[in-house]
Order: sequence, then structure tokens, then C-alpha cells
Amino acid sequence: MKRGIIVLCLCIVTMAGYFTTDRWAIRHTTLTFHDVLRGDRNVTVEVAVRRDRQMQAMAEMIELPVAILSHGNTVKNTEYSFLTNVFASRGYLVISIQHDLDTDAPMVTRVGEEYVGRRMQYNRGVFNIMYAIDELKKLYPNANYRQLTLIGHSNGGDISMFFAKQHPDLVKKVVTLDNLRVPFITDGKIKILSFRSRDPVFKADPGVVPDDETCARLGIKVVRTEFHHNDLSDRGPDSAKASIQAGVEQFLDEDAGETTPTMPLLAASSPDKPTAATTSANAAPPEQK
Repeated sequence: MKRGIIVLCLCIVTMAGYFTTDRWAIRHTTLTFHDVLRGDRNVTVEVAVRRDRQMQAMAEMIELPVAILSHGNTVKNTEYSFLTNVFASRGYLVISIQHDLDTDAPMVTRVGEEYVGRRMQYNRGVFNIMYAIDELKKLYPNANYRQLTLIGHSNGGDISMFFAKQHPDLVKKVVTLDNLRVPFITDGKIKILSFRSRDPVFKADPGVVPDDETCARLGIKVVRTEFHHNDLSDRGPDSAKASIQAGVEQFLDEDAGETTPTMPLLAASSPDKPTAATTSANAAPPEQK
């Protein structure tokens, strides 16, 4: 009976979505959790999901694929809508995590140390991802948290690659936008797509990006763009965002296991009110190396 009611609602929502796509296609919800094991640290996430796919999952008709997005240093987790909408439009449950808090110490660069001294930030990112997954399993139980797609820009790309190294059994794909510190995984078990900037300041550390021969042998796709490092978010030009969207779409299409039907990219609905009290910060300055 439950399934029948939800399927009926799904038909209604799908029809309404056809006429009011800007309001019904992709729903964005902000949630804030408090990790008691880390001094009640706030872990805020924005969840984006197609409403019809969410209802199908609620009816236990499908299992939603899961994508987790990690932002760059000084960039907010909500500043990658051009990417979250791509994945959400394809039926993913997209989780964008705010890794940094105003109370955190600033990120430093220590030349000569492992990951230039940023392992602490990467470990914190891994804890944030695992904690967010545990909490969202309670709210979105019909999703596949066993084969994650990780997406990240700059420091967030390094967090994504570091997580994949720590938990390879949980990761299916990694998409990075100009990560600079953590070397790519080269065991051939995880599909990797990486967009690289052409920037006079931001350069990847030696050994981060494999050579062309290794990439070809392992199926790692590296896209060298003409854009600057700080262009690879919502702050960048439309040409950069469109180019990345097209590359991601092609990458997903090439995956033989990608069976979720797609829909045109649509204007997302306004984000829902946060579940816990959160304060919107002003746009941060461009990311610093």
C-alpha cells in the first residue's frame, strides 16, 4: 500500500515537474549535525537530489547513487552548484560538505613536510565525510554509500583523493578540479577524472599527476584546461563551468555501469531552510595557495 501511494505521488510530481521544472527538478536542503565525539563540531551539508528519484528511493524502487563534494580552501560548499546540478540531474544524491569552520586555524604550507603539512586537514575531511555518511543514512537510507563518487576542488580534491586512499573499498569514482598535493591513486581500481588549470601560481606538487603513459595505461582521464585555479567553482566564467560540465557528463556516460536516466540541467529550487541554525557567510576571497 505504501509503495502504491508513493508511486501515485511520483506520477503527480513528475507531471508537475514537467510544467514547473525550476521548482520541482532538484531540491537543495541544508542540514547541520553536531559531532559529539569532536566537541560538538558542526558538520553542515547541502543535499541535492532530484525529487522524482528521491520518491522512487522512498518507495524502495531504486537505490540512489551517492556523490560527495568537498570544497576548496576559502570557497564555501555551496559554491559548486554547476557540478551538484550535473550529478543531481542524473539521479545522484549529492552531499556537499562544509569542511572548514571559522574557528579552525588557517591552513598553512610547510614545504618539505608530507602534503606540505596539511595531513591534519585531510584527516579532518575524512572524519567529516564518514560522519556525514553515518548521519545521512538515517535520513536517506535507500542510497548506495558503498560505491561513492568523490568530487573536490583544490584542497577538496586532495581530501577526496586522500579519502579514496584510506577507504578504497567505499569509492568507485573520483573527480578532482586541480588538486595539488595528494598523488592520484594508481592501482587502476578507481575511475579518475581530473581537470587541471593553466595557472601561473597554482602548480601541482611533483608526483601528484601521473605521466601521460601511466594515465593511458590505467584509464585515468586528465583534462588540461585554459582556466585559472580559482575559476573552477561557481565564481568562474560560464565558459569554464560549461566545459567542466561537458567533461563530467562524458566521463559518466563512459561508465558502463551508469544506468540512471538523465534529464536536462535545470534551474534548481531555492534551498530549503537549514535544519539547524546556520549563518550564511559572505563570499570569501579567492583561494590562496
